[in-house]
Amino acid sequence: MEKYDQGNAILSVYSGAGGLDAQDWATMLIRMYERYSESKGFKTKVLDQSFGEGGGPEGRIGTKSATIEIKGKFAYGFLKKENGVHRLVRISPFSQKKLRHTSFALVEVMPEIKQLDEKEIEVKPENLKIEVFRASGPGGQYVNKRETAVRIKHLPTGIIASCQSERSQANNKKRAMELLYSRLYKFYKESKKKEISKIKGEKKSVSWGNQIRSYVLHPYKLVKDLRTKVEVSTVEKVLDGDLDNFIEAEIRLKND
Repeated sequence: MEKYDQGNAILSVYSGAGGLDAQDWATMLIRMYERYSESKGFKTKVLDQSFGEGGGPEGRIGTKSATIEIKGKFAYGFLKKENGVHRLVRISPFSQKKLRHTSFALVEVMPEIKQLDEKEIEVKPENLKIEVFRASGPGGQYVNKRETAVRIKHLPTGIIASCQSERSQANNKKRAMELLYSRLYKFYKESKKKEISKIKGEKKSVSWGNQIRSYVLHPYKLVKDLRTKVEVSTVEKVLDGDLDNFIEAEIRLKND
């Protein structure tokens, strides 16, 4: 068991190669993890979400990136192995010719960290760039007329964290700092295993050949995890949050 396994998780989803289909896929993944969390009794909250363009069927608007907080005992321990590229194959709802399309999205899972251990990682105020902006919703519409959303950039690493879920700027800044701590922890944990230059060089792109799991809806139905070799044909159930088969297999694998 690792240090933060018993605590809450911060899960981010980023759309990758595939345009509107990839943005739609990112939204589907967010829903999948929200449904999984609900089944486990975890509470979820969207901290930040960047929406894509409209134009999809039924007015569907996808997601470029989103970060959700998942609160519950062992939330991070259960979800930490979901890190990686997820691939979807389906008949595109955005294609007038009903063509098959492959989409990719990156899932990043981090432990929730309220305060970093300064003996391990020191975050100096002069190394932070803090910006405020208006929180927005689907299609770019303003949700709040005041600039309450906060974006914080850690200048030495370039890592960015933002939050727009709270009503006040002060609370959004507090949550953004906690998110930054989580991302810095993950970054420095990886840098202990390899040199930072190697980490950057080996960073996987959100595209073909780098996926950890494939979700196929056409021409057959199958979800296959490429690490554990677990396969199930009940794709709709998986997309509705039934991830137990995969997560239990991931837990049985040795920690990296």
